[in-house]
Amino acid sequence: MTKPPESGKQRIMFDLSVTAAIARLVLDRPKALNAIPVAGWQDLASAADEAVRADARILIVSGVQDGAFCAGADISDFDAFQADPEARTAFRKAMRHGLDTLRDLPIPTIALVEGACFGAGVALAMACDWRVAGPGARFAITPAKLGIAYPQEDVHRLVSLVGVGQAARLLFGAQSIDAEEAARIGLVEVAASGDVEDAMRDLASAVIANDPQSLRVLKRGVGLASLDIRQDDRQDRAFESLLGSDVLSDRLAAHRARGK
Repeated sequence: MTKPPESGKQRIMFDLSVTAAIARLVLDRPKALNAIPVAGWQDLASAADEAVRADARILIVSGVQDGAFCAGADISDFDAFQADPEARTAFRKAMRHGLDTLRDLPIPTIALVEGACFGAGVALAMACDWRVAGPGARFAITPAKLGIAYPQEDVHRLVSLVGVGQAARLLFGAQSIDAEEAARIGLVEVAASGDVEDAMRDLASAVIANDPQSLRVLKRGVGLASLDIRQDDRQDRAFESLLGSDVLSDRLAAHRARGK
């Protein structure tokens, strides 16, 4: 069954649906190559939170079919920033809120990238747990071409994924790379040679076959490890609690029954 977004909720460009525990968040502004305006970042945050409230167990972020993933922030907003320092701050905070809300979701998230993924679109993809790229995907981080920079949090994520040298190459050169090269340097985890939707469905099916609470604990653990936190009391308690859960008992019984 597909669940629609909240009744009466109108978003600028993010369309959310939930089917069989899989949430799909689609950027739907094709005439602008899915560039995100300032107000769109709050929409991203609210849609991401709504997916969790709808009991989704995984969230897929993608562009409209046969279009770009995301061309970045909408540069038509940028003229107003030159004379308005408060607008600049509001933009930075809005983008941070949207991206960090997506990053901090308790459920696994996948960016399904087809077509152009530029600028803040790369930051959007990096806010997901992993990235699947189709054969026609192109990645570029181009703020230097406009004489601006990249938010430090997103520079940090980029360096964490690809290393200092490759991050410098992408940021300083501002040149585009294809899906194969993005996979080689670690910007994407899966470069699909065939139908990217098939690759995504295989991954999503594998994820939702697992226990939701286990996934939440594991996702938090990965987040802690990304901050170089090697031990955490809350994680220790969660680990021990799962060892005594009914889910473990039931799954062990099913495993043993299959082995007979």
